[in-house]
Amino acid sequence: MVAHKPDRTLGVFWLNASETFINIQYSDHQEDETPPVKRRRADPQTDVHWLSESGMIDCMVLLGPSPQQLFAQYAQLTGYQALPPLFALGYHQCRWNYIDEADVKSVDAGFDRHSIPYDVIWLDIEHTDGKRYFTWDPVHFPEPAKLQQHLEKKNRKLVIISDPHIKVDPSWSLYCEARDRGHFVKDREGQIFKGSCWPGESSYLDFSSSATRAWYSRCFGLDKYKGSTPSLFVWNDMNEPSVFSGPELTMPKDAVHCGDWEHRDLHNLYGFYQHMATVEGLITRSGGLERPFVLSRSFFAGSQRLGAVWTGDNVANWEYLKISVPMVLSLSLAGIAFCGADVGGFIQDPEPELLVRWYQAAALQPFFRGHSANVTNRREPWLFGDEVTAAIRTVIQQRYSLLPYWYTLFHQAHTSALPLLRPLWVEFPEEESTFSVDSHYMLGGALLACPVTEPGIQEIKVLLPGSDEIWYDIHSALVYKGGRTLSLPVTLDTVPVFQRGGSVVCRSVGSCSCTAELRQLPLSVTVALNSQGTADGELYLDDGHSFRYRDRKVFCLRRFSMLSGRLLCRPASEEGTFDCNTVIQSVTILGVKSKPSAVIVHASGAKDISAAFQYMETCCKLTVNSVNLRVAMDWEIQI
Repeated sequence: MVAHKPDRTLGVFWLNASETFINIQYSDHQEDETPPVKRRRADPQTDVHWLSESGMIDCMVLLGPSPQQLFAQYAQLTGYQALPPLFALGYHQCRWNYIDEADVKSVDAGFDRHSIPYDVIWLDIEHTDGKRYFTWDPVHFPEPAKLQQHLEKKNRKLVIISDPHIKVDPSWSLYCEARDRGHFVKDREGQIFKGSCWPGESSYLDFSSSATRAWYSRCFGLDKYKGSTPSLFVWNDMNEPSVFSGPELTMPKDAVHCGDWEHRDLHNLYGFYQHMATVEGLITRSGGLERPFVLSRSFFAGSQRLGAVWTGDNVANWEYLKISVPMVLSLSLAGIAFCGADVGGFIQDPEPELLVRWYQAAALQPFFRGHSANVTNRREPWLFGDEVTAAIRTVIQQRYSLLPYWYTLFHQAHTSALPLLRPLWVEFPEEESTFSVDSHYMLGGALLACPVTEPGIQEIKVLLPGSDEIWYDIHSALVYKGGRTLSLPVTLDTVPVFQRGGSVVCRSVGSCSCTAELRQLPLSVTVALNSQGTADGELYLDDGHSFRYRDRKVFCLRRFSMLSGRLLCRPASEEGTFDCNTVIQSVTILGVKSKPSAVIVHASGAKDISAAFQYMETCCKLTVNSVNLRVAMDWEIQI
């Protein structure tokens, strides 16, 4: 739990995996009405009562006092966000269920035909042979390895689902192996617990056992998981765990785990342990060389070390779109940086306006996946007419162009625990006007995003914090003073995003079909000057998929800083070497108050050159094109 007031941010970490009730009571300001003057009795106070069913009292108070210090303190206790492979930050296309291999190839081709980039296509439970995980339907998915190779030729990945329940089937070798080696949760009588889930009668793997986790991890080996390849990744669903025949649709509290622990004691750890075992399985599969990607529906403190989570099965209506923003902000504050909500709503069919607005909102969240239930209409982005297709294409393309910035934010979360998505008060802790705002937020320290989450909106109100701040509309480059609420006209194509004065943001230039192609594109740098005419920002680069950044320090971290009309590109870290050919194609500087007489480019080891530039007086925007400066090289631009 995080508490904040203008001069302090505090946290309470209540470490308990059993059923826990938290009662929160708020009190308002009270004033003494006794003459001759009114006196304030006390600051408003929030009383919190914690009640856990079992376990010990294990409570840690995090003293901050700044939000950034609080995040670091929590990460020191529970771990830092894993650095995901770059492809995981692209767009994911999922449905329960794509029918067969031809259907998957058709959807994949549809993205190329409509020039919409994407990186991952997903398969739900119907891809298996009778809901038996680690198997393939022999009729609909007879050649899964060839399907993955077809996708891999385009640098795309396949994600399959793997749930914790195992079909009770004495003729299935995996079930028999788990049964005979004691890998299932037991009931109170000491027999293997049986409940119902997608396959019908099922038993549940006991992930609290290290032996079970190690066995499960080995199940992902290429020699054991027939039909899998290194480009296959995993989705852990139903791992609360879901038991259709159980009380509250989950496992009875008196079910028995390894070491005679009752399920009541570790219910909220169950999915965490499956997530852990799956991640370890994918790392082992690669010989410890490749970063895994695993999405989990259930999670616990520390799940950020493992991968991504999402907000679960949502509904295709405006209310669910609206609440997705505060939900991912709450997850972000709790250390779960890699999070998102299913685009369009899992259940029911979204109207076209809702679908477009959902893509716009979700593209500004870390995990970006379209997903829908099997009873809904098909929802590929090109099925709603040319106007909707164009709007979705634009949004996804903008997401890909911003991935250099997203990836840098993930590096910051991985190394310093800074959340990618931040409520406004995190960046402006002393401004009480920001405390209750959860409709718009900061994406890192540089961008303020305000997705439209209501129907038929023609105008939206955006709080631009900081009376001494300057904000630039990223689309029009118009400049606004902070410390005000802005009324902004919007159309269906409008996604209000502002760049903060004093920041630098890097984007990719050009089109791509997936993140592998994105890595070959040049970059543009947008420098937004503050009222003092300064700005700074970072760019993080590595190979995008391995652990070499960690084990061999193969990475590149560069800092862009502008002061007194000079933009410098220098190393931001003494560590790290990464031989990359990424170049800066153009530099845009916002807030240049007069047209310069010249722009001089100086690169290390080269002669100074006078660069061509364009200046727009109406919005004080200076653009320097065709600079073609390597990111990994020291250089400067003087205006």
